Amino acid sequence: ADVLTVLALARRGGLVDDAGAVPLDIVPLFETVDDLRGGTGTVQDLLADPVYRQHLAARGDTQMVMLGYSDSGKDGGIAASRWGLQRAQVELLEAAAELGVRLTFFHGRGGSIARGGGKTSRALDAAPRGSVDGRLRVTEQGEVIHRKYGIRALALRSLEQMTGAVLLSSLRPRAPEPREDNWRPVMDLVAERSTVAYRAFVGAPDFMQYFRLATPIDVIERMTLGSRPSRRLGQDAALSNLRAIPWVFAWSQARAVIPGWYGVGSGLQAAVDAGHEDSLREMAQDWPFFRTFLDDIAMVLSKGDLNIAELFSRLSGDLHMRFFPQIRDELALTKRWVKALLQQQSLLQHDPRLALSIRLRNPYIDPISVLQVDLLQRWRATDGEDDDLLRALVACVNGVSQGVQNTG
Repeated sequence: ADVLTVLALARRGGLVDDAGAVPLDIVPLFETVDDLRGGTGTVQDLLADPVYRQHLAARGDTQMVMLGYSDSGKDGGIAASRWGLQRAQVELLEAAAELGVRLTFFHGRGGSIARGGGKTSRALDAAPRGSVDGRLRVTEQGEVIHRKYGIRALALRSLEQMTGAVLLSSLRPRAPEPREDNWRPVMDLVAERSTVAYRAFVGAPDFMQYFRLATPIDVIERMTLGSRPSRRLGQDAALSNLRAIPWVFAWSQARAVIPGWYGVGSGLQAAVDAGHEDSLREMAQDWPFFRTFLDDIAMVLSKGDLNIAELFSRLSGDLHMRFFPQIRDELALTKRWVKALLQQQSLLQHDPRLALSIRLRNPYIDPISVLQVDLLQRWRATDGEDDDLLRALVACVNGVSQGVQNTG
């Protein structure tokens, strides 16, 4: 109905060409975990509508579908988000092929791993077969613009890498992997149990109070970053009303980076307990999707710092002992299985350049984070009225952001 409303409004406004067709591509967006699960049915219903199908024929029988990474991650955790996006693409491609429609995916990726960030080439390598086919559309977040397009040489290199990745993915498609049929139920289990652990943590009583005390979210809200408020206007401070960017940004500043890994360890442990350890090891070695997923988790874990996260957590008072032990235990479990499945003694062992880059930056970031904790405590003691302390906190936020990278 929403898509047909756009079509009707366009006609009502006279937005038609000489042939009487609306010259617009109308793009449905699927963001939450439930949206991704129901996306195929929605598109099938849309393509079965004779009015819309006539419109699509005038557009060359090509349908664009936008996939959102942010809300699905905030809703169900990163494992459910990544797997939901992967499955949605496979199912949408199959449904479109049956109806004779060509799909183009528009990836609404953010700068951080939790919001779909990372290297485009590796993301395309992990994408389902046939999902690129010479076409790619992605969003580029403001936080990465200067790093990828800030000077002409960088911009050309970034575009060259993206173009090359699209060409390689399109011209050298992977051969079908028969074992994927056996791996998918394992990944279903990992995603399901990961979501249970994630939602149990973020849905616990007093969690939002803990979040507001154990992260600098109150500073971020005062900075008025981005094009939209940090939470939906007129709504309370529940997680469902908080936008994904400040959610990820706040945890990145606190160096816990919860949205980028929490629940993964529980999901992997559940699969191991169910007797799938050998399958997980095969998946890590031979399935580009799963390998890229684990590599991304390893990078997030490398950028976090549990000791600094504990300093932030202690700002929450009595809530610290209710929530921080869960963070510590889940982090240890996630690190254990990520390293084991990637067959590495240390995180990012296979990517020494990235590991060295993070190792060189962290000594400069850590003092800023420690200072930020002290300033945050003093600023909150003034009920947020001391503008000098706020300016110092904003400087700390900027410093940590520049050092950690991929923050929001």
